[in-house]
Amino acid sequence: MGAILTPAASAQAPGTGKGPVIGTLDFYGLRKVPEAKVRQALGIREGDALPPSKGDVEGRLDAIPGVVQSHLEAVCCDNGKITLYIGIEERGAAHFELHDVPDGDAALPGEIDAAYRRFLDAFAAAARQGYIKEDLTKGYARSEDLTTRAIQDMFPSLVADHLAELRAALRNSTDEEQRATAAYVIGYAPDPRSVVNDLQYALRDADPGVRVNAARSLIAFAGAGIKVEPTWFIEMLNSLSWTDRTRALAALQILTDSRNQAVLAQIRERALPALVEMARWKTLSHALPAYLLLGRLTGLSERQIQDAWSRGDRESVIAEALKTQKPEK
Repeated sequence: MGAILTPAASAQAPGTGKGPVIGTLDFYGLRKVPEAKVRQALGIREGDALPPSKGDVEGRLDAIPGVVQSHLEAVCCDNGKITLYIGIEERGAAHFELHDVPDGDAALPGEIDAAYRRFLDAFAAAARQGYIKEDLTKGYARSEDLTTRAIQDMFPSLVADHLAELRAALRNSTDEEQRATAAYVIGYAPDPRSVVNDLQYALRDADPGVRVNAARSLIAFAGAGIKVEPTWFIEMLNSLSWTDRTRALAALQILTDSRNQAVLAQIRERALPALVEMARWKTLSHALPAYLLLGRLTGLSERQIQDAWSRGDRESVIAEALKTQKPEK
């Protein structure tokens, strides 16, 4: 799978005709391996075009002593340029465990496949026209685009008629497109509570598209006040995937709105180092969600957290959060 790019990624490297241009390099997962060593193996600098082969670059990074696995993800756009994230999993570091790819032949009914494909086409067309907002108040997404919304409004009845097939495909289809379709459509279940466990299972699917759709559905549930367990979102903060991490941050912001101390304690125990590195990311809009969670870990009020951010003083909040970490035994 190539680096993940949005359709807006159109900036080009000056004078090369090769785009898009990398404006920022940023890293996560580095605890012991020096960033300088990663940069040397990366062979890419700010201002360069994206590399033609993501796999070749990851192969060089994987060969660094102490590195178990690496992952590149390109995200558009900051001032018209790409942010290239380099994820590193070091030996002995926290690991987000994924399920093996299922080997079953479960398949979705043709009408669900067809409806989902129409939805994808309508969603893409709406996005090109700038219609990207969604209403989540019903516990599932309803686009501001009327064509897209009309298709989404068909999904609850389809789930009611085919819930067993959706569950089977989500857990037992060897086809990742079938699992991704199921993860999205099942989120429109008339009784959302009945499918929470199915979607939380899908958060650990081997395919990133399935995980994205499962997270999207669970975030909508959480926003509507439906109980969603935080455990796998917390574990996802240690994922090698930038998209996994940002989806987890979106969910955990909702799940900590009430300052639930048990959830905050679990985040502190399982993912504090990951939050700290994400709160230091150079692209401010990407760093803000992690920074807000760190502020909640410290017990600061929302106003105090926002004031420190406005002053450009992330480090004071990060320092306070690190003080709450229990010393290793």
